[in-house]
Order: sequence, then structure tokens, then C-alpha cells
Amino acid sequence: MKLLAVLVAAVASIAAPAQAQDYPTRPVRVIVPFAAGGPADVYARFLAQRLQEALGQPFVVDNRPGGGSVIGTDAVAKSAPDGYTLLMMSNTHTVNESLMQSKPYQLMRDFVGVAPVNYSDLLLVVHPSVKANTLQELIAEAKAQPGRMSYASSGPGTPYHMAGELFKAMAGVDILHVPYKGSAGARTDLLGGQVQMMFDAVTVMAQHAREGKVKAIATSGTARSTVLPNVPTLAEAGVPGYEATIWLGVMAPKATPAPVVSKLNAEIVKIVSQPQVRDDWGRQGATAMTMSPSEFEKYLNADIVKWERIVKLSGAKPDQ
Repeated sequence: MKLLAVLVAAVASIAAPAQAQDYPTRPVRVIVPFAAGGPADVYARFLAQRLQEALGQPFVVDNRPGGGSVIGTDAVAKSAPDGYTLLMMSNTHTVNESLMQSKPYQLMRDFVGVAPVNYSDLLLVVHPSVKANTLQELIAEAKAQPGRMSYASSGPGTPYHMAGELFKAMAGVDILHVPYKGSAGARTDLLGGQVQMMFDAVTVMAQHAREGKVKAIATSGTARSTVLPNVPTLAEAGVPGYEATIWLGVMAPKATPAPVVSKLNAEIVKIVSQPQVRDDWGRQGATAMTMSPSEFEKYLNADIVKWERIVKLSGAKPDQ
């Protein structure tokens, strides 16, 4: 039996590098647990196209929204750990570790980090029917009519939701959260005036602000966005210490072979490190992120801790 175990281990040690060298030999599915049209979907399709060009096999994007990202994420957790099913994730997933206690999976138990992709600031915007033109005016208006103003999000636990709850807690305002199944629906109703405000990725919402379809109130980063340099941050406009972003990354089922994870990481790093990509993303308001798998694991663990504190501070609930 001991000899058999040694032989099995030896064969496995030889097969793993060979598996990575040959990978992929068939189409790879990239599950996006969010609706089409949002940042995760847009950048998943960007990556899929370039991974297909680099690795010679189709990378097919599969949108499976619902349950605050839980439905699509659980599908990946239950898939074979062979590198042929990947998860396009965001900090929704690190938030959900403390926000949603009854998920059928645990992020760091059931997944392995492959690579981060990028991050961007959020933009707080209001419909033109809202009288406020500045953050201080918006806070005053919200305080004058508690519970009557509303903000849209792409669902519980998403960066848009948590940015809104953090704002409510830090600014001391009572604003109704209106969750949608995806950011596209939330955005559409904001533009139509069905809700008064929204935190949205600057990569998507900045153009609507430039066109006057919404009023840009503030951005969520620690410094002003280069995309909208005349728009102040929430911290400088009246909510000191406020900071929230949206970031994206790729994960795989936990037992995915390390050589396959390393190969995917290397290819993603190559893609997001290209000067043209960084320049294009910069003009959109996104900043490329590059880390090794082990660095990304540390980043994920730290982000889980960060959002656990914010969930407690804001009092956010998955059904609110």
C-alpha cells in the first residue's frame, strides 16, 4: 500500500504540470453572478475575449444573477475543480461573508483566488428632479423628509448597496433602499425618476452625468476621480472618512490544480498590464490590479474583515 501511495503521488506530481501546460483543451465557462450590463459583466467579456485569444479555447460568459450573487456563485462552488468553470466576482462576495450567514458556500473555504482585475470609484448621483446640487444640500434634504427619499442598488450586499448603507450611517440620514436584480434595472429607474439617487460605478455612470441625465454629487474614493475631476469626494464634501469602491476579480473552485490557477493568473496579469488596456481603463475610471494568487488570497481575507466592520457599523441586512 505504501508503494502504491508513493506511485500515485509521483504520477500526480508529473501530471499537474502537464495538465497546466495543456490547459485549456476545451471551452471554459466564466459565470458572472450578476445581470448583463454591469461592470462585472462588461469586464468579464473583455477578459474572456482576450483569454480566448491567448489560450486558443473559447471562454464563454454565463450570466446567472439573483440572490445577491449567491445563485451564480453557488453554481461555481458545485462545479468540477478543473479550471473549466470560473467565477467573475466582486467585493459583493467579501461583503456577503458577514451580511449573508446562510449561504450554501463559504468564499475562502470553497474557492481559490485566481487574480484581481480592476477597481473603480463609485459615483453618487441624483435624478435632476432632486433639488440638491451638493452633498450638504442632499443631506439636508434627506434629513428634512426621513424615509421618503430612495436610493437604488443592484441588490443586497453589492457595492452599490453597501455604499448607500455606509452613507446613511455616516451622514445620519434615513433613505429607503430599493434593491434590483442588477445594476442595469437600478440605473434605468434612476434615469426615469422612479428612485431619487444611486451609488454607481463611475465607469458606467460618468457619461450620464456629463450628458445631464443625472446630477453628480460626489465620488467615493480617497481622491477625486480623474474622470470627473470637478466632482468632490464624499469625504471632502461633508462625510469625513468616507471611502468605498467596487473591485472585480476571478476565482475558481477550491481544489482547482495550482498549476492551472497559476497559468490563469499569469495570463490575466499579462492582459491587465498592457499599457493600452491600462490607458483605456483609466479613461473609463478603472485602475488595473495585479497580484499573485497568494497575494490575492491575502487581499480577499483582509477585505472580508473590512466589510464585516462596515456591515456592523451600518446595520445593513440582506433583506433591506
